[in-house]
Amino acid sequence: MVFRHESSIMDSFIINSHYGSHSIMPTAFFKPFRLILLLLASSVFTSGCSTVASWFPEEIDKTKSWSASKLYAEAKANLSEGEYKTAIELYEKLEARYPHGAYAQQAQLETAYAYYKYDEPESAIAAADRFIKLHPRHANVDYAYYLRGLTTFPARKSVFEFIFPQDESKRDPNSSLESFNYFSLLASKYPNSKYTKDAIVRMRYLRNKVAKHELHVARYYMRREAYIAAAGRASYVVKHYQKTPAVKEALLIMVDAYTKLDQPRLAQDAQRVYDANADKFHEKVFYDEEGVIPGIPDWLKPES
Repeated sequence: MVFRHESSIMDSFIINSHYGSHSIMPTAFFKPFRLILLLLASSVFTSGCSTVASWFPEEIDKTKSWSASKLYAEAKANLSEGEYKTAIELYEKLEARYPHGAYAQQAQLETAYAYYKYDEPESAIAAADRFIKLHPRHANVDYAYYLRGLTTFPARKSVFEFIFPQDESKRDPNSSLESFNYFSLLASKYPNSKYTKDAIVRMRYLRNKVAKHELHVARYYMRREAYIAAAGRASYVVKHYQKTPAVKEALLIMVDAYTKLDQPRLAQDAQRVYDANADKFHEKVFYDEEGVIPGIPDWLKPES
């Protein structure tokens, strides 16, 4: 027979107290309170951060009351001081608050330039594209065309590249081709633009560079004894990149490749063209890599 002690609950409390338990009441007594606490905590977290955020004052925007001219002046000052991120933020605030008028238009153009200087090429091109689309007849739209070519122009080097110089013509020519096409649009649409002269110099540089890239590919095929491919690549240089220094070596590759392919007539034709132009190959028809301005000249910055 099992005897049930009438004071078992009290005994439990006494035993817990005697052995140093931190509980001053039976565990069963706390279960309802634990459930309530869990429900309260859950409601606080599910309500999101908005409740907590409402306890703190919002950051004050000191530009809130600024006029369009004030915003533009401050953005321009930051741009001149090299604070490109701040300049971009101010230009974008100006356009958002005052979307119409000369200040907004100029802000759009200078935002593209600021992104270019901030080394954000995709954003710079997007801003320039947007300006061209919105203001195709603007007096300074030629600058937007020019800036697109400049942004993709592959002449900006890192510190590492200055210490360990590399032949840029060995790289993927897509950036060079894109830049060439942008400059070409400027030259064709605005031949009298003050930016066109510089654009043409850069186009010549890019043309030389892409031609040299084709030569690297032709040499690679020669090393692999893929003579048909090598001759084809060299022939492409002669046909599409005339008056570039690369033509000289391209003709020699053709002579060598056709000789190894046992095509004497084709080899003789290539040699004949080479001999007929031998006196011209020493001339520097276009600029070398070192002969082009690596960045944007100060006088080509956007005008206000």
